[in-house]
Amino acid sequence: MKQIIYKFLTVIYLISSVSAFAAEDNNPDKRISLGLNATEKVAFLTEMQQMLASIQGILIGMGEDDRQKIMNSARASGNKMARATPESIKQKLPPAFKALGGPTHMLFEELAIYAETDDMDMLAAFSGKLMQQCMNCHAMFKVD
Repeated sequence: MKQIIYKFLTVIYLISSVSAFAAEDNNPDKRISLGLNATEKVAFLTEMQQMLASIQGILIGMGEDDRQKIMNSARASGNKMARATPESIKQKLPPAFKALGGPTHMLFEELAIYAETDDMDMLAAFSGKLMQQCMNCHAMFKVD
C-alpha cells in the first residue's frame, strides 16, 4: 500500500515539475480565466485549498488504514462544498468548468462510500481517477 501511495505522490511531483518547466519556458498561459473579483477569488481558492487538504487526508488515511479519516476527508470536498459555493461565483463559472467541477465533487462522495468497505488498493486507484479530474481542471482554468 505504501508503495502505491509513493508512486501516486511521485506522479504528482513529476506533473508539477513539468508545469513549472513550461512556465519557465515563457510559454503563454492558455488556460481560461474564471474572471473572479478579489472577494470571489479568496472564496474560490479557499475551496481549492480544502480540496487539496481532502486529498492529503485521504492519502494519510490510506497509509494509516483509517477508513474514517478517508471518509471524513473525502466528504469535506463533496456535495456539501459544492452547495456552499457563493452564488456570485457559480454564475461566473463557464459550462466547461461546471462539467468538470460537479463530477469531481461527486467523486469525493463516491470515495467516501467506497472507503466503508473497499480495499486500500482500490481506494488508491480511485483517488488517482479523482486526481485526474483535478489535473484536467487546473490545466484548463485559472484564477488570476
